Amino acid sequence: MSRYKELYNEFAKRIPTNRIFVDELNRLAYGTDASFYRMLPEIVIKVQNSEEVQFVVQKCKEANMPVTFRAAGTSLSGQAISDSVLMVADRSWRGHKISNDKQFISLEPSVIGSFANAYLKKYDKKIGPDPASIDAAMIGGIAANNASGMCCGTAQNSYNTLETMKIIFRDGTLLDTGNEESIASFKKSHNSLIENIIELHKGINSDVELSSLIRHKYKMKNTTGYSLNSLVDFSDPIQIIQHLMIGSEGTLGFISEITYRTVLEAPNKASALILFENLRDACKAVFVLKKQAVDAVEIMDRAALRSVEDKAGMPEYLKTLADNVTALLVETSAVNKESLQKQMVEIAESINDYNLVLPVAFTDVPSEYSKLWKIRKGLFPSVGAMRETGTTCIIEDVAFPLDKLADAALELQSLFAKYHYDEAIIFGHSLEGNLHFVFNQDFNIESEVRRYKNFMDEVILMTAGKYKGSLKAEHGTGRNMAPFVKYEWGEKAYSMMQEIKKIFDPENILNPGVILNNDENIHLKNLKPLPAARDIIDKCIECGFCENSCPSRDLTLTPRQRIATYREIANLTRNKKDVHRKNELIESFKYYGEETCATDGLCAISCPVGIDTGKLIKQLRADDISPTGNTVAKVLANRLSLVLSVMKIGLNVVHFCHIILGTPTVEYLAKTKKKIFGKNFPLWNKWMPKAADKLLPEVNSFENEKKVVYFPSCISRSMGNPKGSKTNESLTTVTHRLLLKAGYDIIYPKDLDNLCCGMPWLSKGYNEQGNEKTDELINRLNEVSENGKYPVLYDTSPCLQTTKNRIELKGGNSLKIYEPVEFISDYLLEALEIKKQEKTITVHVTCSSTKMGLTDKFIKVAKACATDVIIPENVTCCGFAGDRGFNFPELNESALKYLKPQLTESCHEGYSNSKTCEIGLSYNSGIEYRSIIYLVDECCK
Repeated sequence: MSRYKELYNEFAKRIPTNRIFVDELNRLAYGTDASFYRMLPEIVIKVQNSEEVQFVVQKCKEANMPVTFRAAGTSLSGQAISDSVLMVADRSWRGHKISNDKQFISLEPSVIGSFANAYLKKYDKKIGPDPASIDAAMIGGIAANNASGMCCGTAQNSYNTLETMKIIFRDGTLLDTGNEESIASFKKSHNSLIENIIELHKGINSDVELSSLIRHKYKMKNTTGYSLNSLVDFSDPIQIIQHLMIGSEGTLGFISEITYRTVLEAPNKASALILFENLRDACKAVFVLKKQAVDAVEIMDRAALRSVEDKAGMPEYLKTLADNVTALLVETSAVNKESLQKQMVEIAESINDYNLVLPVAFTDVPSEYSKLWKIRKGLFPSVGAMRETGTTCIIEDVAFPLDKLADAALELQSLFAKYHYDEAIIFGHSLEGNLHFVFNQDFNIESEVRRYKNFMDEVILMTAGKYKGSLKAEHGTGRNMAPFVKYEWGEKAYSMMQEIKKIFDPENILNPGVILNNDENIHLKNLKPLPAARDIIDKCIECGFCENSCPSRDLTLTPRQRIATYREIANLTRNKKDVHRKNELIESFKYYGEETCATDGLCAISCPVGIDTGKLIKQLRADDISPTGNTVAKVLANRLSLVLSVMKIGLNVVHFCHIILGTPTVEYLAKTKKKIFGKNFPLWNKWMPKAADKLLPEVNSFENEKKVVYFPSCISRSMGNPKGSKTNESLTTVTHRLLLKAGYDIIYPKDLDNLCCGMPWLSKGYNEQGNEKTDELINRLNEVSENGKYPVLYDTSPCLQTTKNRIELKGGNSLKIYEPVEFISDYLLEALEIKKQEKTITVHVTCSSTKMGLTDKFIKVAKACATDVIIPENVTCCGFAGDRGFNFPELNESALKYLKPQLTESCHEGYSNSKTCEIGLSYNSGIEYRSIIYLVDECCK
């Protein structure tokens, strides 16, 4: 029995085996992070609490097996990968607590950074660190990497806003630095560690040269090596220990909870894009601006601006700028508008001595300054999207003393030219002398790897040698800069770091090879391939920003993991190597990658390069369609009226059985059949409806010019309400009544019984039949609306989005089409007399509504009708995916696992705008979800 098999057996005594992975697919999927390195772990294990972490590290220590900690996997320097045991913080480990005075927030490791800020927003507070990945990065990684960002600088990073933390050491001991009893116990049990830390502190502080170097280095952003500043900033060993953990990248211990001091989030903000004639002037102006009331000063060279100038929504003047123009994007904020106006004037006046391309123009309008920040946030993905297939997009991260920033930036540009990185751009947090540079690199050719090595060698000599800067300002050392820590810090400081590692981890089992590494070429090893797979995913940079929006993230794979595994399958297929491994991956991918993908497309919203992984899955489904399947799909599409009639009969038969036999009996029978027939048999639940009412007739008078074309979806025409529903009326009946209340005549398209948006076919890969149904519907709607004279109301959101997508693909037309929320918000609220009801409700914004930008309107309509509206956090797509939730109910259950605990006892009603989604939402929440049309109808006369 192998050592890892023995370790697996030990883990399985405590951790459920569905959270321990040793198969090829999951090892590959979790071996992928945002860096350009990859290692395949032997074991992946998900942990949900401190006790499980203690158990895992104890077993690893006993077996002398290395273990690496992973949170969201958004780090860029190779610090979260392993070829041994990879311990992943499960997404359920996300508790938080805000102190009564709002001065502190305690966070567990899997809390996403932006969620922490959302908890604090109503108090005008936030956490200090603000990395660009804050919508995806988790607190465990943010702290372990000392990640910062655009506004926090060094004053508000994790190191300087840390209050207390809970640390798990390599022997499984947990230290709570906020608990005196825990501290006393730790000092007793780990006396030698404490004494060694005290000796280190004394040694460094008695060395004037070394302590001065440390203070100098941390005036800049610096995440190269260990946080030696803790040994000069503090004398208390517990304070030193917890501050050493910041930026230690899991090499000294595991942070199972951190308490931050919160910082002010001023409610009034303004931004200006200030254009300088050249890079040197922009860098010099940073000195002046640092003395003003600015929160952020982001620098962008001309190449950076050029990379986004053709993007939608960018200012037209970007295209007209001269070759040397450099921009500073400045943000200022204040507690009131008067102070904000004063600051804007003072900032503009402070740079009067510089020749500017355009006058300084601040804006405090959120929609306007958001466009300016869109320029900055679009830089990295723009370069990544332009790269050749098979190459890697690299973002490096350095910092310089401010008085050297101009010279360093210009020298960096000269190195781009010398090594022919013609697409390279410079941007960064100039207030801290922090520059990022982005370029594309081919690691598949040895000569290209040499070019990269030689380029980086010169960057390192320039940064750490000539300008005494930081090789890693905020992205962490990882494997990427481990060989150069000694060069930046010198022999004495490096020896101190080696001693720190030895004190905390003498066996070298905690993330070995990260931060400190004797292999001078480790940064050129384990380079991650990004082989061509399919055009639709080839631009993926595997950053992981997509993962939190994916409904299957806690069940099978995330979009990043789907792409990584599919790339490997494509590569193995193309190279005809390791056939056994390829076949194992293909077999596993069928369920993990294809069958449990909701194809909802929310990943495209959070993806920096706009990749919709669902489109890949739909392509794969299309590839698997047999001639027989294609024929059957065509027959069903051409006889939709008959199909729906049969479906309604089936619904009524099952509904009758539900009434006669009762819920427990029918559920038992359904689950029994599901066990026998598996995924091929849809699973019934008690929220399955009876057949829908017969459609009410048109109301179309010559006198009334207020008309609407109503298209009830095939689901709305088929499905009514379940047993025990608050109403017996179908959605079509209620929609009809609501439109009449608002004074509208109602027109139906011709041949309605055979019309469908096409989504049931498109989602399964039957593109020909799906597109034919969509085109048929569009033609009918054009006809009945008199080419857009009258608005068209869809009662189901996903159907509308399917139609919109097809219209856009074909170049647009004059149709004015709306789903329920948008039509109610734009047309009905003013036409109806709404009486807000004193009750608590919850709403689920479907993925289609989210993609169409209707979240705010959804909430607006709900709040117009009810006094208390719950918007559950961390609930994105419901995972029902049309009808997929019937065959794969585990996808729906996993996607909604956080829903029910967030609903208060007073909440008995839920609203959405898609019938099948509402079935899944009802089943997993325990309360009935209905269309929001019902709510509006009940609240108006």
